Amino acid sequence: MRTARPLTAVAAVAAALLAATLGTADASAVAEPDRATTSRCSVRVPGAAYVTGACLADLTTAGTRNSGHTEPADWVGLEATGAVNPSGVKGVQLDGYFPDSSTTNTHHQWNHDSQFVIRLPARWNGGLVVAGPPGTRAQYANDRLISDHVLAQGYAYAATDKGNTGPRIYTDGQRPGDAIAEWHERVTQLAVAAKQTAARHYGRMPARTYMAGASAGGYLVRWQLENHPELYTGGVEMHGLLFTEDSPNILDTAPAALRAYPRVVAKEPGAREAMIAAGYPAESETMWGFHYDKQWDALQRIMREEVDPEYDGDKEAGTPFCKEGTQPGCDTDYVYADRPDSVHETVGRLSLTGRIGRPLITVQGTLDALLPISRSGDVYDRMVEDAGRGGMHRYYRIEGGTHSDGLYDKFADVGVRPMSPCLRTAFDTLTAWTAKGATPPPPSHTVPKAPAGTDTVNACSL
Repeated sequence: MRTARPLTAVAAVAAALLAATLGTADASAVAEPDRATTSRCSVRVPGAAYVTGACLADLTTAGTRNSGHTEPADWVGLEATGAVNPSGVKGVQLDGYFPDSSTTNTHHQWNHDSQFVIRLPARWNGGLVVAGPPGTRAQYANDRLISDHVLAQGYAYAATDKGNTGPRIYTDGQRPGDAIAEWHERVTQLAVAAKQTAARHYGRMPARTYMAGASAGGYLVRWQLENHPELYTGGVEMHGLLFTEDSPNILDTAPAALRAYPRVVAKEPGAREAMIAAGYPAESETMWGFHYDKQWDALQRIMREEVDPEYDGDKEAGTPFCKEGTQPGCDTDYVYADRPDSVHETVGRLSLTGRIGRPLITVQGTLDALLPISRSGDVYDRMVEDAGRGGMHRYYRIEGGTHSDGLYDKFADVGVRPMSPCLRTAFDTLTAWTAKGATPPPPSHTVPKAPAGTDTVNACSL
């Protein structure tokens, strides 16, 4: 049973704040400081229902994991052992939430969705970075991946939980697709509010604003640059989730893997070829068992229940790991192309177009076995080209990269390399591309494996 949430209210608040932001003639103009603020450790966030602030000696995870201003469970599995992040960034952290009726996020024991975190470094470079989390994680998921890096450079940072979290996001909203549609609204809402919050804290609006994210967060970078380019200077994303009304998308790639992989295990003729035909790189075969057990079924069930709840009737998110053809609503039997037009229309409402309005850098690993590169990054790159926006896009295919850096510890012996350093290098490349006296980024290409002895856990050259 889906619960109602104030979609129109969210949109109205975001629109009002957006109008206020865009009403500023110059993004770098001095804004009126927040005269009502009695402490520099507490700044009002426009539209928020609740905000609490703290002055911290260190806004990076080196400090916040000890002070309780992050949640390590949000970013577990997203980095390789040996990753070294910067630290020692003094500033203000704001935690809070926007009005919302759903309660999937239990952080701070608030049991309230649309939670956010805003970090305002004491030594500000005039910029802002906005992020949405990967998968169904919450607002601290990018703290190691993005926040530490940009804070150390002087950027303010803002992240949202996207309006719903956890394995039952599909219970949010009134109709199929509403939970994911809310992701769009919550990012827009936070981007606008974070700009105003920075203006209140620093006395001027951010001169440049970037959107960054990975996986589901990468999808949101693409969506924001397509639909609200006026809010951003540019964006950087890693292995973004792809929704297209027809194909490919996660609703047809993952079920194909669920059908083929048990046959691979049974050594049936043609099974391995079927996996490769579905887009899964042959070189990633060592990782197929992990993804079968942990990721393919879980991700496709959550996404399918969100956009196509009628497939399994009264069941909630289907029947995991059922043998194909054994029961109605079996996950393995799902064929997106055969579903009713209404399902494709729902996905169409969430789909990307490639019509980006600001510079975008994409990085994806060639051994990505969750969102196969030939069915995701390669496709989106073509979409951008077909939309006539290729000059604003750079696409770097990272040889040996996979989807989660936690897999490096398990599969380094088969040539897997971490992707996080490549995302951070891409961010630095984007900021140079969009700065005064811009430095043109390298043309799109496949980045070869690093030379022997390279610290790929902490370095990536594009």
